[in-house]
Amino acid sequence: MSLLKSSNLGYPRIGVNREWKKTLEAFWAGKLSDSDLILQLEAIRLGHLKVQKEKGIDIIPVNDFSLYDHMLDTATMFGLVPKRFAYEGGKVPVSTYYAMARGDKGATACEMTKWFNTNYHYIVPEFNETEPVLTENRPLQAYQEAKDKLGIEGKPVLIGLYTFLKLSKGYKQDQIEELVQKLIPLYSQILVELEQAGAKWVQIDEPILVTSLTEVEIKLVQAIYAELNEAAPGLKIMLQTYFESVEHYQEIVSLPVQGIGLDFVHGFTSNLQAIEAHGFPEDKVLGVGLIDGRGIWRADFPSKLGLLEKVSAIVPYERLIVQPSCSLLHVPVTTKPETKLEAVLKNALAFADEKLDEIVLLAQAVSTGLDSVSAKLEENQRALKALDEDPSRNKKSVQAAVKEIYEKQSTRNNGFAERRVVQQEKWQLPFLPTTTIGSFPQSAEIRQARQKWRKSEWTNEQYEKFVQEQIKAWIELQEQIGLDVLVHGEFERTDMVEFFGEKLDGFAFTLNGWVQSYGSRCVKPPIIFGDVQFTDTMTVAESVYAQSLTSKPVKGMLTGPITILNWSFVRDDMTREQVSYQIALALREEVESLERAGIEMIQVDEPALREGLPLKRADWEHYLNWAVLAFRVATSTVKDTTQIHTHMCYCEFHDIIDSIRALDADVISIETSRSHGELIHSFEEYTYDKGIGLGVYDIHSPRVPSEEEMVSMIDRALKVLDPALFWINPDCGLKTRGMEETVASLRVMVQATEAVRERRLAAK
Repeated sequence: MSLLKSSNLGYPRIGVNREWKKTLEAFWAGKLSDSDLILQLEAIRLGHLKVQKEKGIDIIPVNDFSLYDHMLDTATMFGLVPKRFAYEGGKVPVSTYYAMARGDKGATACEMTKWFNTNYHYIVPEFNETEPVLTENRPLQAYQEAKDKLGIEGKPVLIGLYTFLKLSKGYKQDQIEELVQKLIPLYSQILVELEQAGAKWVQIDEPILVTSLTEVEIKLVQAIYAELNEAAPGLKIMLQTYFESVEHYQEIVSLPVQGIGLDFVHGFTSNLQAIEAHGFPEDKVLGVGLIDGRGIWRADFPSKLGLLEKVSAIVPYERLIVQPSCSLLHVPVTTKPETKLEAVLKNALAFADEKLDEIVLLAQAVSTGLDSVSAKLEENQRALKALDEDPSRNKKSVQAAVKEIYEKQSTRNNGFAERRVVQQEKWQLPFLPTTTIGSFPQSAEIRQARQKWRKSEWTNEQYEKFVQEQIKAWIELQEQIGLDVLVHGEFERTDMVEFFGEKLDGFAFTLNGWVQSYGSRCVKPPIIFGDVQFTDTMTVAESVYAQSLTSKPVKGMLTGPITILNWSFVRDDMTREQVSYQIALALREEVESLERAGIEMIQVDEPALREGLPLKRADWEHYLNWAVLAFRVATSTVKDTTQIHTHMCYCEFHDIIDSIRALDADVISIETSRSHGELIHSFEEYTYDKGIGLGVYDIHSPRVPSEEEMVSMIDRALKVLDPALFWINPDCGLKTRGMEETVASLRVMVQATEAVRERRLAAK
């Protein structure tokens, strides 16, 4: 029997070759029936369980798989389906489930937002219209499937009641205790049925416990777990936290559960200090989140074993479980397909499957002694040392330039009020100028052309000609539609971060390093492994060509330093702040190149600014200060007449409004259509005094909104925003949409804008 047990918290859903994504999209395209979908997903799910079993993981999670999203799974399991989807009770049909995620012709999709400070997006449950009821016991089904079909005694995973409630919407704060009492019987029933089926452990994820909770909230958590523990006393609860150290450590570890899972990667200092200061209950198991579930670097085994030894001085190995810091949902599946990476880099990487190997190795090192794994430990150290010494990580000129940032002011020549006057004179834009966020549909033809070019089946000249044809067609379309400020469409780009990383030193790219962003949308984050440096212009040619085709202004389109940082896998040998400055300095050179080439509207997108916020409010100020500085380093050297735009995804705007102002962008557009009312409410309380565009329709849904809907959106915004500073735009880029729906929606957007303009003019 092993002295130290190994466990996993969750496995990537998408499959080695994105089988999961392809299955979902085939179903949505009408190529699979409901039953075919379920069968194919079952095969993928069982395959994932087999991998973990073969790796030697002692405690394997089940119910971490999903048809789309785990929060949506939980909402539909509790029958929380808004009335607009015409749900009539019982088990939620697959069609309704996906309508909630993606919208349909008769109903807008549920809101989607970031899962804590990750780049994963979850569907936000709504409580305002329906009473919760248990429609099916998903954890039980997953447990029985793994046991019956694979002989695996799985550990069912369930989103914790308090986390689920806190991340939902549609209720007032004074209703929370009432809702807790409605949910407790449902959670209790799930646990009772698991206990009756013979389950030993259940993993209840409560990441909300790492955020700043009040004493009142902690008491409510205590009451929840007192009832849940009493409901199924024979079932062991592993209360799992991740992404940071827990708040209220003593109260949390005293909860009536049989195990506590703590993050010893992202919150290891505080969690370790808490254990050393206060001890750990003798009647509980400690899940030690030792392997980074969000990063892609090999673990430094001597430091991990040293940390385990420190913890074992307080909690004996017999009551420890070694596991990742969080679900492996946030990393690619395996490094095996990465045949084109330099050996020094590939040898230093660990994706999900390799992290499982690391977990098993750590358990083995403790259980059978270091001698049994000495060869693997030595190989690990050689790989990490080789990367550390690589010249790409030791560019003195780049590191010196970063140091100078702290000594220089990064501000525009004049303030916004002065810039606005000269920009109005230069651009002569109409009232309520219309534009888009940047990208246009990437058709199958465009993707095929890019593949031909990447495979050298097309020459550079052939590909450039093809891209120019797409740009020309869409410049003409934008003029026909009547947009005021145009974009070139980004047809040469795969991903808004990958594109820039491919043109900068210090980045590497995988062949198959996909991770889920939302639904079937997968991204392949670049790897920032070395010092980041500008080498040549990246966007100038396409922007200049587009501008040559029209007398209307064309925006240059860049991704900002914080988004590139937050949407990449980042080196772990220096701070994220230092890396962001390296990226900002490289982008500054591109901004200046665009301006010299005559492109004097430049959009530097920062959709990921908010998601990078630390989970502890006490750490927000430091992060926001360096994030703002990085943006200004990239954008502050331009002329007053050059208009800097930026774009952000929806966030709790009022939380960071001072920092958004401090970016000093001339125009900001914000993704808001799924939560327009909430953002409008923010502006009723907080003034924003620069150019702003609130997305007037949801690009994540295929439906074409009506003119009346958009006019209503515009009117609501103009009640609290200065009409002279207001822009009209979709809420995000249009890359994932079809051409027909894109053109139709933009036509309606322009019609709605003209209707508001005419009404305002008539009222004067």
